[in-house]
Amino acid sequence: MKRNVTIAAVTAAVLIGGTAAATVAFADSDGDRDRASTRPAGTVSLADDRDERADDASDDRSDGRAPAAAKSARISLDEAVAAALKSVPGTVTEAELDRDDDDHDGRTVWELDVRGSDDKWHDVTVDADNGKVLKSREDDDRDDRAPRSSAVTLNEAAAAALKTAPGTITSIGLDDDDDDDHKGGKGKVLRWDVDITGKDGKQHELKVDAKTAKVTVDRDDDGDDDRDDRDDD
Repeated sequence: MKRNVTIAAVTAAVLIGGTAAATVAFADSDGDRDRASTRPAGTVSLADDRDERADDASDDRSDGRAPAAAKSARISLDEAVAAALKSVPGTVTEAELDRDDDDHDGRTVWELDVRGSDDKWHDVTVDADNGKVLKSREDDDRDDRAPRSSAVTLNEAAAAALKTAPGTITSIGLDDDDDDDHKGGKGKVLRWDVDITGKDGKQHELKVDAKTAKVTVDRDDDGDDDRDDRDDD
C-alpha cells in the first residue's frame, strides 16, 4: 500500500514538474519575442537577412533584362524619342529600354523622361514593338533641379556612343553628378550616361561629354574599368 502511495506521489511530482517546465519554456519563448522586439538598432535578424538575400537575388535577375529587351525591341531609340516628343513636345533627357511587367503584360517598352515645353516633367512609355505611346503622365516627384538640356543632344550622344561600342542602347540619361576625374578633382560634369548591349555580346557603360561629345568607357562586362586609365597604364 505504501508502495502504491509512493508511486502516485512520484507521478504527481512528474506531472507538476512537467507543467512547470512547460511554463518556463513558454516564458522563455515570450522572452525571446520580447528581446527580438527590443533588438538594438543595427542588428539583423535571420528574417531580415533572408529578405535582404531575396532582394539581392531579384536585383541579380533584373540584370539580364536589358539584353533580352534589346533583342526583342523593333523600335529604335530615335523612333521612340520621336514618338515621345510627338506626344509631349519638349526635350528628352532620359530613355530606358525595359520589360513592363506591371502595366503591359511584360512587353518591351521605352520609358522616357521629357522636360516639356510647358516647363513640367513628363514620363512617357512607348511600345518598343510598334512605337505607340502607351502612357504619358506628369512627373510631380522629379527633382526640378535635374538637367534639362545640353549642347550635345540625346540623339547625338547616342550616335557617338555607338561608334565606340556598336550595338543597341538600352539606357541613356543626362547626368550632372560629381565626377572624381574631372580636372584632377571633384566637380560638376554634365554628361550622358549610356548603357549598350554590344554586338560583341558584352554590356558596355559609356560616358559622353555633354559639351564636346567625347566618349570615355566607364565599364564593360569583362570587369575592366575606364579604358583611358588602362591606356595610361
